[in-house]
Amino acid sequence: MANIIHYAIPGFIILLLVEVGIAAKENKGWFEAKDTFSSLSMGIGNVLIGLFSKGIVLGAFAFLYQYRIFELGFQWWVWALLFFAEDFSYYWFHRVSHSSRYFWASHVVHHSSQHYNLGTALRQTWTGDLSGGFVFWLWLPLIGFHPAMIFTMQAISLLYQFWIHTEAIGKLPYAFELVFNTPSHHRVHHSSDIKYLDKNHAGILVIWDRFFGTFQEEEEHPTYGLTKNIHTYNPFRIAFNEWGQLLKDVSRAPSLRVAAGYLFGPPGWSHDGSRQTTAQLREQFKQKQAKQPNQVARPTKEQV
Repeated sequence: MANIIHYAIPGFIILLLVEVGIAAKENKGWFEAKDTFSSLSMGIGNVLIGLFSKGIVLGAFAFLYQYRIFELGFQWWVWALLFFAEDFSYYWFHRVSHSSRYFWASHVVHHSSQHYNLGTALRQTWTGDLSGGFVFWLWLPLIGFHPAMIFTMQAISLLYQFWIHTEAIGKLPYAFELVFNTPSHHRVHHSSDIKYLDKNHAGILVIWDRFFGTFQEEEEHPTYGLTKNIHTYNPFRIAFNEWGQLLKDVSRAPSLRVAAGYLFGPPGWSHDGSRQTTAQLREQFKQKQAKQPNQVARPTKEQV
């Protein structure tokens, strides 16, 4: 049950240093020292908190595994099935994390950097497991996948996703881009441009985005960061800023219905129209384009 992510940490650091060297040699603005140290701090915090929170997840998986529907075992074909099942679960976890503010409050951490590099891959949430993000995987032990297998496949998914956080790699051969998540696809996901918002939620396989209508090809160079950047390098503010804003909105809600809207509705939802969701922003931008057809389709939420 050893977490293979821990063994991969030296490799993460080596590849990050290689990317820093490439950026320096080619005079690329991929890095900012304070931003990278913030990302590393978030990664270290995630690992330390995970020593406790993963026990909660394991306990939930083990409990449900007692009531498993099938005896699947550990044969190679079971691992193959789990690969697709886990990746499918990740897609929906990731998609809901962008469409429900409760889950976004944890996931927003990963999008809080205005830079896109291998350090950004390590900018991980401190509250994801504690707030129940693991519920999207609970069906796996229930149908018969052993908890150790699930943990292993989740780690493999995270390992895969490390290398796609880079601008050093352009587009890959079409056949690969068609099936797998790539740096090009994931750069779109980290963009705050309206055209790119809430697209490409893939873990390893981008086929889910293509099938469920959330795929977007990389065209113009993305603008990275949040729609309203928090402008801090403090890891504690990065970790808890959105939770604080969420609790403030819920506490000031004029009714339980409005409170539920702030808690579980999409990021940007407001009962008085003072803020806008991605869907509302897209509609507003379409109307502006209709009036100004020559306008470049690149503004972020902050610019609308």
